[in-house]
Amino acid sequence: MKKMHNKLFYFNSFLFYLLLIVITSLFSLFFIEEYANGFLISLFSSNKPTSDEIVEVVVDDYSIQKYKWEKDTYADLLDYFYTYTKSKVIGFDFTPTTFGTELDKSEVKFVNQISKMKNLVFGFAPERVINGEDDEIMKDFKKHAINVELQTEPRGFFYNGIKSASPALREATHNYGSVIVDKGANSGYLLDVENIVQISDSYYPSLSFRMYLLASGTNNIVLKNDSIYVPKTGLNIKYSWSGAYNTKIRYYKQKNGVYTYPVVHASQIIDTYNMLKAGITPKNHPELYDYTNGKLVDPAIFENKAIFIGSNITGPSEDVLVTPMNTRHPGVDIHATVYNNLISGHILQFISYSLGFLLLVLLCLCAFIIIMRRSFLQGLLLIIVLDTLYLSGVFFSAGNGYLVSYATPILCQFVTAIFAYSFKFLTENRNKEKIKNAMGKYLSQDIMKNVVKNIDDIKLGGKRAVVTVLFSDIRGFTSMSEKMSAEEVSGILNEYFGEMEPIITKHNGVINKFIGDAIMAIFGEPIQDENHPKNAVKCAYEMLKRVEYLRDKWISEGKPKFDIGVGINTGEVFIGNIGTESRMEYTVIGDTVNLASRIESYNKVYKTNLLVSESTYDYVSDIADVIKIKEVQIRGKSKKIDIYEILRIIP
Repeated sequence: MKKMHNKLFYFNSFLFYLLLIVITSLFSLFFIEEYANGFLISLFSSNKPTSDEIVEVVVDDYSIQKYKWEKDTYADLLDYFYTYTKSKVIGFDFTPTTFGTELDKSEVKFVNQISKMKNLVFGFAPERVINGEDDEIMKDFKKHAINVELQTEPRGFFYNGIKSASPALREATHNYGSVIVDKGANSGYLLDVENIVQISDSYYPSLSFRMYLLASGTNNIVLKNDSIYVPKTGLNIKYSWSGAYNTKIRYYKQKNGVYTYPVVHASQIIDTYNMLKAGITPKNHPELYDYTNGKLVDPAIFENKAIFIGSNITGPSEDVLVTPMNTRHPGVDIHATVYNNLISGHILQFISYSLGFLLLVLLCLCAFIIIMRRSFLQGLLLIIVLDTLYLSGVFFSAGNGYLVSYATPILCQFVTAIFAYSFKFLTENRNKEKIKNAMGKYLSQDIMKNVVKNIDDIKLGGKRAVVTVLFSDIRGFTSMSEKMSAEEVSGILNEYFGEMEPIITKHNGVINKFIGDAIMAIFGEPIQDENHPKNAVKCAYEMLKRVEYLRDKWISEGKPKFDIGVGINTGEVFIGNIGTESRMEYTVIGDTVNLASRIESYNKVYKTNLLVSESTYDYVSDIADVIKIKEVQIRGKSKKIDIYEILRIIP
């Protein structure tokens, strides 16, 4: 039964611990993990150098103050790159949907300009909810899908359509790329990019990924079970844990305010475009061309570069996002960063679920073992060392492009430590209670309580006190035991002692020891009792009555007849711890003890059952009928003394 109770305790403790870990993990995953990943990305994963093949053209506050950005202005901006530069690929991070049914002059100019630029990638926004006319739109839009070899089951999360744009614009655009973003649910951090979006049964790349494919001269990819693979270039990017075909963005240190790459004001491009058309070129007016100082922009700086065109204005804007690098990170800079990841092979990915779970389990298990086997300070120090090594590995991995969760494992380890210390405290208390109960079978419970009470001050020594000492002995037990087996002797003694112990305890007595078939009990210490002589005599009288019952019972069972004798003496003794520092015994010593033992032995001489000394009789004369036995010569005593036989206790 006790083993079952122990097993149930451990099982329930384990279930409670699992519940704590599940709650802690869910809390961390929903409210902490994104911030922790952002910390790793901003401080450690952003250690790679940026590509010098990227330039950003930004419609910012300065550009808006200088020009009214209508569609013909954007047409001039694009014509600058078409006519005067030899850029590799251009990303246009806008999704204009404000075209009328009948195009005005500026819209016609913009559409015509788009139609000329085969190296331009135009942004679009996929949608999950569509209306009736979207079916026709998507039939036309499918020409912009990429060729996909599907080596896995579709990952779901697909869209149904796109935000409608002018049919003329869709017809004029040669390349489209999705500008959808996937912000963190709690931190708001933009950690992932949907490099591939699925619309119905077709697949479309993100703006940056389309630019990469266009610059690489391919339109073919393979969607594997865990990654996106580009056969022509060998690029293989792992999916992140969130989203369908999401991959992690590996950010870089920002060098130019909120920008990571060289930035040109869009207004400078328009200024330069107008000057170039007027014949003012870098060749004949080099002093005017220094874009870093707000002057004109030499087209040569864009040669063989990837150009990202977008906006960044103050105030609320969909083009400004929260990232681990900045709370107002321009979207155009994020697209440029994703492109940089692709061309440089700076891939960021999480370790696998299984490895992450294994690390969490190992961290918690090590903490639990350390706490259970070491002292508090040793355990704390070892856990700090363990966590330092783990975090060092996490930071090193992040610097090499692998994100390893640390918030959830460390938090779970903290919960494990609290649980382990609590469990250790409970189990130690349970073990102490077991030891206490076990030792109570060898020592009196009252002595055990005294030991526990003074557990920090246990030493040799004691005090002098007036107590009453009781000795009882079974008459003729030695000759009886010679006729019985050891098992029978043990059974009789155990039953006898089992009947006597409650009686002694009932009268505030403490069993000091069992001596063969004899019992030595003390009254008055360690249980304080001013009536200890009377209680000792009452106890002895009740013991004799109980023996009468046991004697009749054993005779009916065919066991030998027996009787007991009891001797009691009251006087001063030394009581306390006797022995050595490594092995001691709580007992009483003194002439009072010896006299009680010898008085008990005179029961054989006078054929009595209960004898007390004169000192005890002085306390109990008013409660007992006695016979006085005069001038008894006690061994070890020079003078004869009177002893008294207790006949009965007066009701």
